[in-house]
Amino acid sequence: MTQDIAQDQLSTTDLQIGGMSCASCVSRVEKALKAVPGVQSASVNLATERATLLHEAGLSPAAVEAAITKAGYEMAIDTLNLSIEGMTCASCVSRIEKALLAVPGVLSANANLATETATVTMLAAFADRRTLEAAVIKAGYGVRTSKPDSNESHEDSKERERAALRNALIFAALLTVPLFVIEMGSHIIPGVHDWVMNTMGMQTSRLMQFGLATLVLFGPGLRFFRKGIPNLWRLAPDMNSLVVLGTSAAWGYSVVATFLPDALPAGTQNVYFEAAAVIVTLILLGRYLEARAKGKTGQAIQRLVGLQAKTARVERNGTTLDVDLSDVIVGDTVILRPGERVPVDGTVTSGQSFVDESMITGEPIPVEKATGAHVVGGTINGTGSLTFTATKIGADTVLSQIIRMVETAQGAKLPIQALVDRVTGWFVPVVMGIALVTFAVWLVVGPSPSLTFALVNAVAVLIIACPCAMGLATPTSIMVGTGRAAELGILFRKGEALQSLRDVSIIALDKTGTLTKGKPELTDFVLTEGFNRNEVLALVAAVEAKSEHPIAQAIVSAARSEDIPVSEPEEFQSVTGFGVRGRVAGRDVAVGADRMMRDMGIDPLPFDVQAQKLGQDGKSPLYAAVDGRLAAILAVSDPIKDTTPAAIRALHDLGLKVAMLTGDNARTAQAIADRLEIDVVVAEVLPDGKVTALETLREGEKSVAFVGDGINDAPALASADVGLAVGTGTDIAIESADVVLMSGDLNGVVNAIALSKATMANIRQNLFWAFAYNASLIPVAAGILYPLNGTLLSPVFAAGAMALSSVFVLGNAMRLRRFKLA
Repeated sequence: MTQDIAQDQLSTTDLQIGGMSCASCVSRVEKALKAVPGVQSASVNLATERATLLHEAGLSPAAVEAAITKAGYEMAIDTLNLSIEGMTCASCVSRIEKALLAVPGVLSANANLATETATVTMLAAFADRRTLEAAVIKAGYGVRTSKPDSNESHEDSKERERAALRNALIFAALLTVPLFVIEMGSHIIPGVHDWVMNTMGMQTSRLMQFGLATLVLFGPGLRFFRKGIPNLWRLAPDMNSLVVLGTSAAWGYSVVATFLPDALPAGTQNVYFEAAAVIVTLILLGRYLEARAKGKTGQAIQRLVGLQAKTARVERNGTTLDVDLSDVIVGDTVILRPGERVPVDGTVTSGQSFVDESMITGEPIPVEKATGAHVVGGTINGTGSLTFTATKIGADTVLSQIIRMVETAQGAKLPIQALVDRVTGWFVPVVMGIALVTFAVWLVVGPSPSLTFALVNAVAVLIIACPCAMGLATPTSIMVGTGRAAELGILFRKGEALQSLRDVSIIALDKTGTLTKGKPELTDFVLTEGFNRNEVLALVAAVEAKSEHPIAQAIVSAARSEDIPVSEPEEFQSVTGFGVRGRVAGRDVAVGADRMMRDMGIDPLPFDVQAQKLGQDGKSPLYAAVDGRLAAILAVSDPIKDTTPAAIRALHDLGLKVAMLTGDNARTAQAIADRLEIDVVVAEVLPDGKVTALETLREGEKSVAFVGDGINDAPALASADVGLAVGTGTDIAIESADVVLMSGDLNGVVNAIALSKATMANIRQNLFWAFAYNASLIPVAAGILYPLNGTLLSPVFAAGAMALSSVFVLGNAMRLRRFKLA
């Protein structure tokens, strides 16, 4: 219990980390963050370039920033300009700076009395403009509305990075192609060798190659040195370090062979300028393709953000205005025209239309909206006009919550990732060790020229082993899988549910609102001969309209839904335990149980067959009499959703056992279970009883998922191995769940399980490729096949294979975007 309380006192903070390029970076950043005092756990996602911290109150942002910087990476730092009101002297400057520096996450603050501004540098994860403005106001000054110096979004920054990579790649390729043709062409095509010797000569050719390779290496390739060399000095090598070592070795050896050939043993004065340049170019190509693919993995979030309207038409003080979305306030009357996107969440006050909610729920059929209906921001209005009252704005809207859920899930680290983390933590140092051993072995026992063989094979090992694919294998699949799920109306609030949902063996379902519609309806209405349905229903509804019982309200709703007028009864009497009686339009009407009919001298036996059938279905029959004659038998119940039977069959087809947990009486529950072929029934249970029932179902180390929608389902949702909340339910239920089904359709459970299985299969494929690739090609690069068949892996091909591995993993993850609903 003490541990639970301590856990509740922890906070979560998301950081944007720059400079990560491979799985070893993830391990290094996590290690650095976990060493910061107050940090309980740290989870880093290479694909999103985010770190999620679980930490105690009072965490020092400066310590976090220092740890990341010391590890060789960067945190997102924002610089804001605030326009200050009320500054009059130097003491004002001091006071404002002190107030701003007291805000957690602020690195520096400089107030200027002459310009009446304050420039603040801060860590974006810990502070924002609103917090800064509040600090200034609390210090006794005002803040005028102003814009930050840089409002570049993270996506804009990534697009700029992609453009820089593209330009670097083009420049490197233009220089590398002639270099490759001159050197490799001389080896492959005799005519090229003769042309080079006859026109420029060997030394001039090498000088030209030196110039081109140097431009590539220290131009576009300088980015590797800027990251790799500092990490080498810190004794924390990463992918960039491997590239630097490999290309520098090839380039440096070639420089010696070109300018100081006598320093090398006879027969070893070869040059590998083309290898250094081609390696840089191919790795840049891989980085660029990787950046493009990573951008696509996050398109689900971009599409969700794109669903947000930019403006809203509101009515204020009798005037209709078009205002920015940020200016809409709760209570505003919003006017929605045909074809427009709903700007914020609200409740319809007038009008009628059909709204396309597929981008929120995944359901393709537009939903009818009229007075009293709820509309969700981001959905698209049909051909009608609606007026509604804004109930949720900004971060409180359903769409904003969905975006936050998806971002959280995409940043999650699954249990399967633990293996990757353990391996990549020591992978790069081990590879460097293998490269050194390879160099030494070839130098000692290799054929002549042994130095050349030693260098080429050591460089190949360094280049082939970059663990990019390992680091991308899991997070990219999570990003694409959870993003695709959101598009289909399945929200993984916790990314871990992606893995745990695949392993469930029992699906426990709440009845009311999950299997059923959650609202009583008139489900059966059978007449005796000589009576008209509309007439009898009108008489019954008129009498029941005076009762507040849910059954009475369901009968009245049924009449009104069929446009049957419900008149005012002339007389009304409620007979406790029996039913109701009244007089409508001069006719005596009675509605109640069979004992009421017998008490009135009316025999209900003509409906004996129907009554038995209703009882078998778990329904309680009611009888209606008009003017002393038996007129109808009817039943009101919470009807099963149309999609429920097919969903139960689909769960059985997946090999899952289905259980139903309900507070209803055992007879009704068993009747529903028999109709739906549910395996286990636990009836007449309170909320705590559902938790106990889940424990019983879990016996034998079985994994249990629970699906519910009500407040009383929250304990069970939290207790289950995986909790799935029907999105049409309550906020409390949704907050307690791991997965939210926006459509309220039980088929969403089937689809969530299928998507979980597909995502985990995709991750396993990626991990197999990443591990098998490195495990198989490192020995080949080291030259293990040379004694058998003379095969050696050129560093150039090693670079191409390394780039291909990352692109393969990303491409495989992208296949999840094509996942289809069952």
